[in-house]
Amino acid sequence: MSINIVEKIDDLVKINNVLVSVSDKKNLETFIPKLVEINPDVKIFSTGGTFARLKEILGEKDRCLAQVSDYTGQPETQGGLVKTLDFKIYLGILTETYNEAHKTDLERTKSVTIDMVVVNLYPFKETISKQGVTVEDARGNIDIGGPCMIRASAKNYLRVASVVDPKDYSGIITKLIENNNAISLKRRFELAKKAFAHTAEYDRTIAGFLSEKTYEEMSRCYKF
Repeated sequence: MSINIVEKIDDLVKINNVLVSVSDKKNLETFIPKLVEINPDVKIFSTGGTFARLKEILGEKDRCLAQVSDYTGQPETQGGLVKTLDFKIYLGILTETYNEAHKTDLERTKSVTIDMVVVNLYPFKETISKQGVTVEDARGNIDIGGPCMIRASAKNYLRVASVVDPKDYSGIITKLIENNNAISLKRRFELAKKAFAHTAEYDRTIAGFLSEKTYEEMSRCYKF
């Protein structure tokens, strides 16, 4: 039998560690304080502009908030090009509850399991809809870390809630209250399906845009 086949999981998973990195910051001002209210010991990891917004929202309650770069020990690159592509992040997302090797890896790297990933992507569709947009403008707005985190968390719906739509925040809070700070497998599975649909649409948009561009249009953006 493949070592990657999982047979034992939990229906209800407590939300203790949350990763938040969003382009669309709508409804964070209600969602994040509720997470903290439900679980005062929750740890929230975030990046760049999202971290700044969460710090503003939480105010004196920002002790639960940590920069991803402080957690990983790797500073963000110029312009935030690389923020979340780190072994500790993906180990935390992909770890399985009953896998002893994964537990050993967590201890070895001083990592934590991430129970919820709240991510939405750079506004590529909005960028390419602007008049006069160049191929380079579009290229710069292709999100890499976001889709990776969404796919990883959606793949591991066995333990992780992958949240891509701010419209889902209120329903998630309701379920957390009902289940004593836990999310059910059924809900995680539904969120995973939505997450994969989200990244699929995102990739189709990028592929469609590039397919309509010629080499000449692309090369005019650069000096050789």
